[in-house]
Amino acid sequence: MDELRLDKWLWAARFYKTRRQATQACQAGKVKLNGQSAKPGKSIKIGDELQITRKMYKQQIRITGLNQRRTAPRIAAALYDDLTSPEVIEQAQLQRTLESAFYRDRRKTGRPTKRDRRLLQRLKGRD
Repeated sequence: MDELRLDKWLWAARFYKTRRQATQACQAGKVKLNGQSAKPGKSIKIGDELQITRKMYKQQIRITGLNQRRTAPRIAAALYDDLTSPEVIEQAQLQRTLESAFYRDRRKTGRPTKRDRRLLQRLKGRD
């Protein structure tokens, strides 16, 4: 097995829960193969680099293995090398923590106010 469909690999490597989600991410332009937007049926091979746009950051991946089946997380993690800088990951974790704390406090008081919405947008960087 020298090549594999992109959406199938994303599913097998556990980046998305279903192949449909992987396909939709590719179609939405959230997955780039070697710097270019990739369709779900694009063939990938070992050594290719992917850029996956996540909610909080862009994850850089180098493919080190191909697998058609979805396996245990430890085995799936061996299919790629994560090239994302630690600073980016740390920043995303911090932002995730802040958001969860914000929502945890707000759930008790009901619906967010206009001020809360503005604070949340500022936090996400969408001024």
